[in-house]
Amino acid sequence: MKPNSGTLVINIMNGGKAEAYEGVYQCTARNERGAAISNNIVIRPSRSPLWTKEKLEPNQVREGDSLVLHCRPPVGLPPPIIFWMDNAFQRLPQSERVSQGLNGDLYFSNVQPEDTREDYICYARFNHTQTIQQKQPISVKVFSTKPVTERPPILLTPTGTTSNKVELRGNVLLLECIAAGLPTPVIRWIKEGGELPANRTLFENFKKTLKIIDVSEADSGNYKCIARNILGSTHHVISVTVKAAPYWITAPRNLVLSPGEDGTLICRANGNPKPSISWLANGVPIAIAPEDPSRKVDGDTIIFSAVQERSSAVYQCNASNEYGYLLANAFVNVLAEPPRILTPANKLYQVILDSPALIDCAYFGSPKPEIEWFKGVKGSILRGNEYVFHDNGTLEIPVAQKDSTGTYTCVARNELGKIQNEVQLEVKDPTMIIKQPEYKVIQRYGHVSFECIIKHDSTLIPTVIWLKDNDELPDDERFLVGKDNLTIMNVTDKDDGTYTCIVNTTLDSVSASAVLTVVAAPPTPAIIYARPNPPFDLELTGQLERSIELSWIPGDENNSPITSFVIEYEDGLHEPGVWHYQTEVPGSQTTVQLKLSPYVNYSFRVIAVNEIGRSQPSEPSEQYLTKSANPDENPSNVQGIGSEPDNLVITWESLKGFQSNGPGLQYKVSWRQKDVDDEWTSVVVANVSKYIVSGTPTFVPYEIKVQALNDLGYAPEPSEVIGHSGEDLPMVAPGNVQVHVINSTLAKVHWDPVPLKSVRGHLQGYKVYYWKVQSLSRRSKRHIEKKILTFRGNKTFGMLPGLEPYSSYKLNVRVVNGKGEGPASPDKVFKTPEGVPSSPSFLKITNPTLDSLTLEWGSPTHPNGVLISYILKFQPTMASRQVDIATQGWFIGLMCAVALLILILLIVCFIRRNKGGKYPVKEKEDAHADPEIQPMKEDDGTFGEYSDAEDHKPLKKGSRTPSDRTVKKEDSDDSLVDYGEGVNGQFNEDGSFIGQYSGKKEKEPAEGNESSEAPSPVNAMNSFV
Repeated sequence: MKPNSGTLVINIMNGGKAEAYEGVYQCTARNERGAAISNNIVIRPSRSPLWTKEKLEPNQVREGDSLVLHCRPPVGLPPPIIFWMDNAFQRLPQSERVSQGLNGDLYFSNVQPEDTREDYICYARFNHTQTIQQKQPISVKVFSTKPVTERPPILLTPTGTTSNKVELRGNVLLLECIAAGLPTPVIRWIKEGGELPANRTLFENFKKTLKIIDVSEADSGNYKCIARNILGSTHHVISVTVKAAPYWITAPRNLVLSPGEDGTLICRANGNPKPSISWLANGVPIAIAPEDPSRKVDGDTIIFSAVQERSSAVYQCNASNEYGYLLANAFVNVLAEPPRILTPANKLYQVILDSPALIDCAYFGSPKPEIEWFKGVKGSILRGNEYVFHDNGTLEIPVAQKDSTGTYTCVARNELGKIQNEVQLEVKDPTMIIKQPEYKVIQRYGHVSFECIIKHDSTLIPTVIWLKDNDELPDDERFLVGKDNLTIMNVTDKDDGTYTCIVNTTLDSVSASAVLTVVAAPPTPAIIYARPNPPFDLELTGQLERSIELSWIPGDENNSPITSFVIEYEDGLHEPGVWHYQTEVPGSQTTVQLKLSPYVNYSFRVIAVNEIGRSQPSEPSEQYLTKSANPDENPSNVQGIGSEPDNLVITWESLKGFQSNGPGLQYKVSWRQKDVDDEWTSVVVANVSKYIVSGTPTFVPYEIKVQALNDLGYAPEPSEVIGHSGEDLPMVAPGNVQVHVINSTLAKVHWDPVPLKSVRGHLQGYKVYYWKVQSLSRRSKRHIEKKILTFRGNKTFGMLPGLEPYSSYKLNVRVVNGKGEGPASPDKVFKTPEGVPSSPSFLKITNPTLDSLTLEWGSPTHPNGVLISYILKFQPTMASRQVDIATQGWFIGLMCAVALLILILLIVCFIRRNKGGKYPVKEKEDAHADPEIQPMKEDDGTFGEYSDAEDHKPLKKGSRTPSDRTVKKEDSDDSLVDYGEGVNGQFNEDGSFIGQYSGKKEKEPAEGNESSEAPSPVNAMNSFV
């Protein structure tokens, strides 16, 4: 045994014999708390014995007779795999006529001359020992007799008419039928009184073997194999019984109890036959184990009462029958532990606004602690519908709001102590894309930009990812990802697609997408692209019954190459004037071989296609009428659905005119009851797509087929479909109806399903009728309004929402099929608990005085229970007096005076601007004329006198501006002080500007693009605005 392990290693590589270790092994693990044992482990050595020597006589068989070549391999462990080969180690071919049985024998339903050979060899492969054993070759000689006699089927295996088969639950069921006969019989399988399981049934060995996987007790029954050829049929019934080794219904589970507590260990198993239950304590049968006064064995249950710490032990439950056993260990641990909280202290939880918040409080203790939650340091215990308290201690806030942020305290207590833990919850604003990328159409080689502007919680750091067609962006320098956008330079055709902006934070993620469509640049105006001209000169050659060759001459392609030609046809016999699609060929092709249908008067036309579009159709070709023939196909969409309990309505989609292949189109309708009738019932009808079969049993399956025929014969054999005769109302009501009231407005109803045979139709579901009988608070009945809830499928439970609190209800359940509803189950009465009452119906004040008043209110419209009291809340309010200053007389007068003064000032300014004035600087300007100003004076003569009339006009050509033709803020500032400081200037009493012409010319250092010269009078005039 390995050190520090329970693993037992048996090594026979050094000369040991495997037989020496054959036996049954069991592992036991033990400590001071008890002992646990494992299942039995059986060790057996593998065996691959040799074939026994035997003398094999040659087989001489008449042609058409049956033959069985026996293999009879040696018994090995595990059993060998059998296969037949020849001397060249080639597998012998198998078919419906020649096949290998489950026992390894080779069966010939009838022998043929080609079966003559001397090397039929059976091989047995033992996989575990990796050896192959070979039987002596078997010789077969087939002699012919004329004529060969045909024979009806007989069964080679199994023999007789009935046999029995036992299989275990969960295994694979294999049933075999191999028949002799000439012609070779065909095998068919059915289950008497039922259907083969749809998803677990397989047919192998050319349908000679029926394989059902994962069998259960429901698969028990009689299985019939039917062998048939043209001379007759035979059958064999195999009675299958499914037994079962024990399997768990309830396996015992570990118990953790506190001293003085009660508990139970339950061990329930099922099987066929029913298993016996036995108990062991620490690996010893409980009958001889040490006595424990707290323990009592009651069949499959051990009951513990007022346990003590010495009651700790490991108990084993053994469930056994003749097919096997189950063994399970269950540890009963009696602990006395004060509470412990496993969630880290001050753990921070962060959630997004309006999303659920789950705050953990993982705990341990014995007895099991009770958990309470508080918010804040001195908050009250949390209760109410806005919280959900889970059994594992977790507190759930279904819709977290901003005021949910804070400290939450979890308190765990039992009789041995108390402990608490604080955690923090932060509620963050959700991340949003406030400007999403938009759909763009861009020409090739242009630039495009997608915006993705986001808004997020300031404490979260978002990351923005761009995807193209749900994949990473191409590794291309043309893709520029900015903070809020994606730009694509020099767009090409491969950039066409869907672009997605994904914004992720640690708590949430949002995305938005837009499509980019890349189009070609507009064509050169000199080239005109258009749809092609229609083809012409259509010619039909090589006329055959089912094909013809069509040729044509293309029209002008109009600067866009023809990519394809579309060929259409008209059936002048059945649908004159209607053109149908025939085929499409590449634009380089001008001939095509067309497949034709019988009994159609064909005309063809051709349409040319280029990138611009489709041409007009060509002129039709000459007509060509094909000969009649049998129908090639049968009607589609064949269905069988009963309209009444005693009929079967067979419907189909009729063939179109050209599908008839000839005149006199009719339909042969055939049906037979599935697994009951061997022979078909048939009728021939014409010009209809429905046939009604009367006098059928209610809702039974039928095999149905519809075959087309015309004056020349029948279509191929049609496939069979399964239909059902008409449904009738269900006969049985659901039973064992139970109601579990969850809260004051919600209940859960359970019921047992109705047996499928009593449904008498397709099960559509169940309907629950429920209605309020009366309110428990008012004791007054009202008009009963029944409500109906429908539960689809084979459901056995449902929720009843919207109930009224503190009320008495009744309900019943009905099964529903395609015909309607079955009988109702007995009415079930249940009551809802009290709920929160609605507000009082009215509130009014009567008899108000200086120091008192009277309040009156009405009872709530919906008390939802027994009213205990009313809570009255009130608060004083202080009256305040506000004065509207805009309505005071003195204020209105003041405003009028201000308006009058402003008007007078405006008039004075207007007069002065139009009057003008002379400045002393005029003579100085004449003596020192500025050459830059002279052109302006010659233009309009406005500088003979300096006037402020041009103050608000743009600078003319003589004004000096910065070299880059821009005016900076300092040049356009209205401050006289700023301007004077810039040139050390000042004004005289008559308003002339002295510093400009004082003879002292100081130059300021150049700033930016400004001129280094002192400003001219024109600049000064235009700056003093």
